[in-house]
Amino acid sequence: MFALKFSIFLLSFAALTEAQESPYLYHKCSNTTTFKRNSPYQANLNILLSSLAGNATRNEINGFYNASTGHDVYDQVYGLFLCRGDVSVEVCLECVKRARNDVVQLCPIEKEAIIWYDLCFLRYSNSNIFSSLSEKPAFIMWNIQNITVDVKFNKRVVDSVSDAAKEAASAPSGEKKFAAKNVSYTWEESLYVLVQCTPDLSKYDCIRCINATLSYLPIYINNKQGGRVLFPSCNFRFEIYSFYNVPAVVAMSPPPLSMPVVRLPPSPGSIADGKGDGSKSMWIKVVAGLSAITAVLFFSACTCTMRRRTNLRTEEIGNIQEDQLLDWAGRATVGDDYSDKDIQGEVTSQDLPLIRLDVINEATKQFSDENKLGQGGFGPVYRGTLEDGKEVAVKRLSRTSGQGQREFLNEVVLIARLQHRNLVRLLGCCLEKNEKLLIYEYMPNKSLDVFLFGSSNGVLLDWQRRLSIIEGIARGLLYLHEDSRLRIIHRDLKTSNILLDYEMNPKISDFGMARIFDGNQSEANTNRIVGTYGYMAPEYAMAGLFSVKSDVFSFGVLLLEIISGKKNVGFHLSEEGESLLTFAWKLWSDGQGLELMDPMLEKSGAATEVLRCIHIGLLCVQEDPADRPTMSSVLHMLASDTIALPIPKQPAFSIGRFVAMEGQSSNQKVCSGNELTISVLSPR
Repeated sequence: MFALKFSIFLLSFAALTEAQESPYLYHKCSNTTTFKRNSPYQANLNILLSSLAGNATRNEINGFYNASTGHDVYDQVYGLFLCRGDVSVEVCLECVKRARNDVVQLCPIEKEAIIWYDLCFLRYSNSNIFSSLSEKPAFIMWNIQNITVDVKFNKRVVDSVSDAAKEAASAPSGEKKFAAKNVSYTWEESLYVLVQCTPDLSKYDCIRCINATLSYLPIYINNKQGGRVLFPSCNFRFEIYSFYNVPAVVAMSPPPLSMPVVRLPPSPGSIADGKGDGSKSMWIKVVAGLSAITAVLFFSACTCTMRRRTNLRTEEIGNIQEDQLLDWAGRATVGDDYSDKDIQGEVTSQDLPLIRLDVINEATKQFSDENKLGQGGFGPVYRGTLEDGKEVAVKRLSRTSGQGQREFLNEVVLIARLQHRNLVRLLGCCLEKNEKLLIYEYMPNKSLDVFLFGSSNGVLLDWQRRLSIIEGIARGLLYLHEDSRLRIIHRDLKTSNILLDYEMNPKISDFGMARIFDGNQSEANTNRIVGTYGYMAPEYAMAGLFSVKSDVFSFGVLLLEIISGKKNVGFHLSEEGESLLTFAWKLWSDGQGLELMDPMLEKSGAATEVLRCIHIGLLCVQEDPADRPTMSSVLHMLASDTIALPIPKQPAFSIGRFVAMEGQSSNQKVCSGNELTISVLSPR
């Protein structure tokens, strides 16, 4: 009787808990695009939100639904919702209804919005958001209490979330990409984790998304008793108490493998037939059945042993790579440019995206010549296709490269921990069999210099496209200088290090020469000059002094090159010994700034915008670093035509005179080959 009453109490409590309103967490309205009230966009948005709420009760959608409304490209709306994988249809419906009602109040005229609750989120946009990985906006929450037992808690969280992510990502297409589990982290305490991706993500993108969320763990949720990171495409949460619906999770788990059962049919000669030889016949069948069971068990044991050996071998390879990279970090103390503080303190086992060599060999067809994209001082670059169809670019460190090891380590440390749409993404690295490989996202439209200089491709870059590229580079630099978890000075910003994706969006690449600054540090000095002449700030090229203003100078050179379609390096050979910078300043001072503009821009260029960009570029290349604007100021100048700009001074000298050959780079006070510059032969 007590058991019955207790069961009724548990059922009632579960129903009451499930019926409770899902707590609101966060919302974000994009203020970059808005619509007018009673406009076609608002009408389409209302239709979309009603459709989302109306489909939340369908069992077959597994708590996820996406749809779009409108036919006009300017008024089309895309939207979706995702409910947590362990909630019922009824709870999902209530959460989605609340999201629909709240989001129009919180974001009344914005074309893009997202709102999160504990049990669901809803999102819409005027651009297609389906089946694509999205990491922004991100939202982080954590328990203010720290754990009390030192048991490498963070590593246990990362390992558990990673395991759950693999399980969630392996779900069949259209099914929930959701997993929850608990593991012990002390003899008496458990850790509970939950991960989820939107079902429209591929297996590869789901795992990549969760890995990106984990990058916030050591920064914001270090040794906390609980926390969560929410992206539009995925999320994870961990606690030291059970916070999810355990029965629902158990119900979703695959059934355990059962022992094969051998059923012996009655024999004509058995005791049941009353015949004398039945006992012998029965024993023959029993022995045959037991033999079959023994064979199955033996085969299963062999298979498990082989799998375990394979897994151990894979784990051993991963540990060897990790140990080698950590060992490199421990020995990266050569010179003042790669100090222990810069690299070793930034490397942890959680930051190493390691990929096996056999995977890379298969992707690049054993580094075949047909897959080769380019060759530079660092080594060749190859195009590859992973098993899931993802295209990658593989940079292979040359074994004869003297300083490549330090640049290799620098890139792994920096790019793996930096996430921005205008920075190239490092997907992994490999350190097997004397190979040193960096694996990046594939950039199909090559680099910016291919389009700008000496090519008919320049016609593809109209003014609006060039302005968009300028703004994208500026946003990437601002992230490096001010908005990232690390303060980064790139030190080799140039057109060949600006890669272009499928939509011609710019991505800054090649961080092998970058430097990490402390929070209060504003400048540093080095005896090892790295970078490319023609883009170097004068105080850096002559005295080794660099700061964020050094990158601002390089950005100014880039800006003037994008406007003119001409290289700064070598420009003096054809323009009376002047650099592009001094030539631009003279034209601008004489009121003839538009003569600098690339002739291909005559039909698409807006004169006032072009002149303003020339003005901004000249401000960036001033001799005194204090006179140059910060990147945040540059973005404000680019975004507004009402901000009054100061008058620039004449650039100090012709940087082009420092080089004997066009495109020459430096890694010392004396000119020499730039080990990380890659001449691209085909898309990467």
